Amino acid sequence: MSEARTRVPPALSPTCREPQAGLRPPSLKFHVPARGHGCPPLHARRPGTSHGRNRRSRHTEASPARPPRTGPGEPPSPRRRQRGRGGTSLRPPHRAPSGRKCPQGRTGRGPSAPGAEGHLPTGPSRVRRLLLRPAGGTRRPALEALVRRLRDRAVLAPGPPRPPRDDQGRARGGFIAVAAAVAATAPRFRRGSSSPQLSPAPGPPGRHLTTTGVRFWTWLARYFVPEGAGPGPIEVVGTQGTGSMETSIPASEQTSCGKEDPRVCCFEDTGGAEAVQVADCENPEDNRPQDEPGCCNPENSGQLMASYEGKAKGYLVPAFGWRICLAHEFAEKRKPFDANNISLSNMIKLVGVGFRYFQWWYQKTRVEKKTPFIDMLNSVPLRQIYGCPLGGIGGGTITRGWRGQFCRWQLNPGMYQHQTVIADQFTVCLRREGQTVYQQVLSLERPSVLRSWNWGLCGFFAFYHALYPRAWTVYQLPGQNVTLTCRQITPILPHDYQDSSLPVGVFVWDVENEGDEALDVSIMFTMRNGLGGRDDAPGGLWNEPFCLERDGETVQGLLLHHPTPPNPYTMAMAARLTADTTVTHITAFDPDSTGQQVWQDLLQDGQLDSPAGRSTPSQKGVGIAGAVCVAAKLPPRGRCCLEFSLAWDMPRIVFGAKGQVHYRRYTRFFGQDGSAAPALSHYALCRYADWEERISAWQSPILEDRSLPAWYKSALFNELYFLADGGTVWLEVPEDALTEEPEGGMRQLRPMLREYGRFGYLEGQEYRMYNTYDVHFYASFALIMLWPKLELSLQYDMALATLKEDLTPRRYLMSGLTAPVKRRNVIPHDIGDPDDEPWLRVNAYVIHDTADWKDLNLKFVLQVYRDYYLTGDQGFLRDMWPVCLAVMESEMEFDKDHDGLIENGGYADQTYDGWVTTGPSAYCGGLWLAAVAVMVQMATLCEAQDIQEKFSSILSRGKEAYERLLWNGRYYNYDSSSQPQSRSIMSDQCAGQWFLRACGLGEGDTEVFPTPHVVRALQTIFEFNVQAFAGGAMGAVNGMQPHGVPDTSSVQSDEVWVGVVYGLAATMIQEGLTSKGFWTAEGCYRTVWERLGLAFQTPEAYCQQRVFRSLAYMRPLSIWAMQLALQQQQSRKASRPVVELNTGPKARPKGATANLSPE
Repeated sequence: MSEARTRVPPALSPTCREPQAGLRPPSLKFHVPARGHGCPPLHARRPGTSHGRNRRSRHTEASPARPPRTGPGEPPSPRRRQRGRGGTSLRPPHRAPSGRKCPQGRTGRGPSAPGAEGHLPTGPSRVRRLLLRPAGGTRRPALEALVRRLRDRAVLAPGPPRPPRDDQGRARGGFIAVAAAVAATAPRFRRGSSSPQLSPAPGPPGRHLTTTGVRFWTWLARYFVPEGAGPGPIEVVGTQGTGSMETSIPASEQTSCGKEDPRVCCFEDTGGAEAVQVADCENPEDNRPQDEPGCCNPENSGQLMASYEGKAKGYLVPAFGWRICLAHEFAEKRKPFDANNISLSNMIKLVGVGFRYFQWWYQKTRVEKKTPFIDMLNSVPLRQIYGCPLGGIGGGTITRGWRGQFCRWQLNPGMYQHQTVIADQFTVCLRREGQTVYQQVLSLERPSVLRSWNWGLCGFFAFYHALYPRAWTVYQLPGQNVTLTCRQITPILPHDYQDSSLPVGVFVWDVENEGDEALDVSIMFTMRNGLGGRDDAPGGLWNEPFCLERDGETVQGLLLHHPTPPNPYTMAMAARLTADTTVTHITAFDPDSTGQQVWQDLLQDGQLDSPAGRSTPSQKGVGIAGAVCVAAKLPPRGRCCLEFSLAWDMPRIVFGAKGQVHYRRYTRFFGQDGSAAPALSHYALCRYADWEERISAWQSPILEDRSLPAWYKSALFNELYFLADGGTVWLEVPEDALTEEPEGGMRQLRPMLREYGRFGYLEGQEYRMYNTYDVHFYASFALIMLWPKLELSLQYDMALATLKEDLTPRRYLMSGLTAPVKRRNVIPHDIGDPDDEPWLRVNAYVIHDTADWKDLNLKFVLQVYRDYYLTGDQGFLRDMWPVCLAVMESEMEFDKDHDGLIENGGYADQTYDGWVTTGPSAYCGGLWLAAVAVMVQMATLCEAQDIQEKFSSILSRGKEAYERLLWNGRYYNYDSSSQPQSRSIMSDQCAGQWFLRACGLGEGDTEVFPTPHVVRALQTIFEFNVQAFAGGAMGAVNGMQPHGVPDTSSVQSDEVWVGVVYGLAATMIQEGLTSKGFWTAEGCYRTVWERLGLAFQTPEAYCQQRVFRSLAYMRPLSIWAMQLALQQQQSRKASRPVVELNTGPKARPKGATANLSPE
C-alpha cells in the first residue's frame, strides 16, 4: 500500500474521544458519536422542536429536567452535550450560525440563559403558563392536551405584516393566535335551507363539527384574544424560511386570503350560481372557501418541515413540490382495512362472500402456490417512507424513500417486494489537507449489519423535496460548512415514446463549500446484488467492473449480474468520469458483514482500491455487493458536481404462468441480448441534462401559474408516479403475435400495436389486475393528455378483448353462482393478472361476474369519443365504431321497461363493487345517458343516419325518465329503490356530465342534464359530502345521508375515494364552481400526503378514522382531469383556438380546444 494511504494526521483536539472499531487506524483518536449523534443539544434546538415524540416545552416550570432524545424513539445519551452535530467529525469545536457561544465550545439558538434560575419567558409563553398552571403549580393535563391539539390543528401563520417575535424566535401571540386562527377557520354550516330535511344534523361524536363546536371555538377566541387583535387573513407560507409549509410556494407568491390584497389571484365561481340562482345554498358570511382555492387549512398543515433545523436551501431546489424534513415523524398511524373494521350489519350481509373468499384464498395460496390477485388476509402494512420511484415507464421501478432508503422493488413485472436493502446507500467523505475529517453514511438507519459504518445521520439538518419525475435531498453537514444536494432524475417525458421507457435513474450530487478552506469530497454509492431474499439464496451472483467510452464521454462502474430465473437481469451502478473527477470501485464485499474493509478503504484517502477482474460467483446463502466512488476537489466557496446512474437490464420477461416470452419496450432501442446495462448507463449520464430541460419546459407553465394553489402543483405531478410505478409493463408486439384478423376491420390495430407496443398498469399495487377498465375510466386522463398513443394502444387492446370470449365456467365469490369467464361483446373488467398470463387470459377479477356490470360498456364508449375529441384521430374513431355499437347493443338489455334508462340489478354491479344499487341510479343512469349522447355524435361523424335517429330517440326518453325518477329538487337520488339509502347523496352522481364536458358536450345544443340541476347537485355535494364530513378537510365522502351523517349501508359508502374526489373537483371546475373544486380536492391531498404519510402510495380509499384501503392505486391519476378542465376553461375565456396534440389527422369535432401539448 502506498505511503499516502497510511498517512497519519497530526494531533487532534483534546475533546475527541475513542472511535468505534474499524473507523480509523488505531493511532487516531477521535469521537464517534453514539445513537443520534450529530443532533444539537437541547439548548441549541429551535424552540418548539424536539427529538422523537418528546414535544414537552423546555420552559415549563415545575417540570423535571429531561435529557433530550437522540433520535425518534431512541433512549437518551448522557454524553449528548460533548458531541458534534453529525458524521465522523474530526474538526475542532465549532460555532452555530447564531454566533452565541454554548457549553463545550458550541453555540445555540435558544435564549441567552436557558435553564437559568428565575428565567421566566414573557409574552405568549407566560400566558400559556398562567393558563396551564394554577396557583399551586399543579398540572392541568386535560387543558394541556387541549392546547397541544389546538396548536397542531391551527394555521399559525398570520397574514402580513408578520407579528413581532419573542426572545425564542416564536411569533408573539402563541395560544392567542392559535385560538383566533381556529375560530376564524372553523367550518360553518349553511342555514336557511329550503329543504329542512337536508339540514346537516350532528353525526356520531367525533365525526362532525357541530354548531356547538363552532360556538366553543368562538368563545375560546373571544376569551383569549385581546380586543381588536383578530387573527388576520391566513397566509400561504413559503419555503424560504425554516418553518415553511411542506407544499412549497415561493416568497414572491405568498398571498393572503384577504380580497384587499392586490396580489391575490382568486378563482371565481362563474356561471354556476348565476345560472341556478339558488339563494339558499350560499351563505354570504361564508364566502372564504368559495373565493380562495387552497384555503382548506387542514390539521397538519405546515408540520412536515417543522423539525428542520438547518439553514441550507439546497442547490436549485424548486419552490413547489412535496417537502419533508428527514427527522419528521407522522403522528397518525393507520391500519389497512380488514374484517375488524366492518360493522355488524354489513358483516351479516358479507358472511357468504367471506366464506367463499377464504375457500378460494386457501386453494390459491396453499394448493396452487400462487399469490392472490387481491390478498385481503395479508394487506401491505403501513410504511410512511416512500419517495419518487426510479425508472421509466414499463421497464420496472425501484422506489427510493424520502429518507434515502431503497425500499420498494418492481423488477419482475407487476410483482412488488416491499423491502429496504440496507447496503444500498450513499456515503460522503470530506478531506482537508490530506486528512479525512468527516465520513458519514447519509442514512438515518441503525442496522445490525455493516456496523463498522458510521450510521445514524441527524435528520434535523436534511430535507427531501419531490416534484416527480425529479426529487432533491438536501443535507447540511453540521460543522463542516458543506451542503450536499442530491438530485434524482427519471426520464418521464410527455409525448416521448423512447427515452420514457428506459429503466434508468440518475443521481446528481451538487456539493457546495461555504467555508474558506479547500476540500476533497468523495461520494460512495454501494449496492447489493439482489435484495437478500430467496431469489439470492441459491448463489451464483457475480459482479464485474466496466468502462465505456463513446462520443468523447467516459462512464465507469460495476455490473451486478443476477442470473436467477425466470427473469434474469443485470444492474449497472456507474459514474461519469470527467477531467475534474476520479472514479474508483470495489468489485465485491459482503453486505451482511461489518463492512470494515470498505469503510477503511474510503476513510484512508477518499478513494477505493479498484481491483481488476470479475468477482467469484457468490456461494449459496452468501450475499454480494459492490461500491462505486467519485472524488473531486472543492475550492473555497466553490461547488462541484458528481454524477451517478443506476440502470437495470431485464429485456426478456415471462409472467407468472411462464408461458409466452415478452420483450420490454426499451429493447427496441438497446437490444434484446441482456448486455445493454453499460449503454443504458452511458446514455442516461450523457442525456439527463436534456431530460431536465424538457421536464422544465413541460412543468414550468403550470408551476408559474400564480392562479393555481401550491398544493395542486405538487399533487398534479407527484401523482404521476403511478404511471411508472403501477406494476407497469410496456411490451413490444412481434409481427406473429397478431395473426387473427379482428372482426370489424380495425385498420389501425396492427400499425398502432407494432409502433407503440402494449401498455398495461395495475389497478393497484395490492389489487393486481392489469388495465382494470372501470378504474382506468378515471385514470385515463393522465395517459391521453401526456402519452396519447399509449391510451389509444390500450383502447385497441380492450376492443380486441371485447370481441373475444372465454366460456370456461368459473364460480364468482359474491353471488356463489357459476358463469363464463368472458362473454362476447362486453368489455372485460381487466386484461389479466401478472401472476398468470395477461392479454391471453383476461378477467382475473373473480368477485363479480362483470358481464352484468352496468358501467363497463358505457365507460368504453365515453372514453373512445373523449380520445377522439382530444386527438382528432378519425381513423381511431372509425375503428372503434363497430365495437361501440356492439357493446351498446349488449347494454340495452338492461333497460327492462324500455323507458330509455337502464336499471341496476339489485347488487353491486358497477365500480362500487361493495355498494348495492337497485333500479335506475344516478351513477349508472348518468353514464348511460352520456354514452347515448356520445353515440349520437359518433353516428353523425360516421354518417350513420338511422343509428343517430335511434339513439336520439333513446336519449329523449331516457332524459325524461332520469329526471322524473331521480331528481328530488336538490340532487339526484342514489337509486330508485325503496331502501333508506336510496336518498343518499352520492359524490359521484355527476360522472356522466363530467365526461360529457370533457368531450366538449353537455351544454347548449348537446345538453343532457339540465345545467341548473347539475350545479345545484354539485353545491349539495359540497355542502354535505365535503363540508359536513370531517370538518371539510378530508375530501368528499362517497355517500352522505340527507340529514348530514355518512351513509354506512355498505363498506364503501362511508369511504373517501381519492380518484373520485379528483374527478368531482374537475366536474365542479367545468361548471364554474372552481374554488369549491379546489377546496374539495385539497382535502384529499392534505390527508394523504401530509397527515397520513402516504406519499407515493396514494390509496384507493380511506375512512374518517382508523383505516385506509388498497395502497398505491390507479384512480388518483384522475387529478389530470382537473388540469384538462382548467385548460378548457381558459380556452373558453380566451375565445380562441389553442395548440393541438400532434397525434393524428387534424380533423376534429367542432369545439375541440384542449391545450394538452407541452410544446
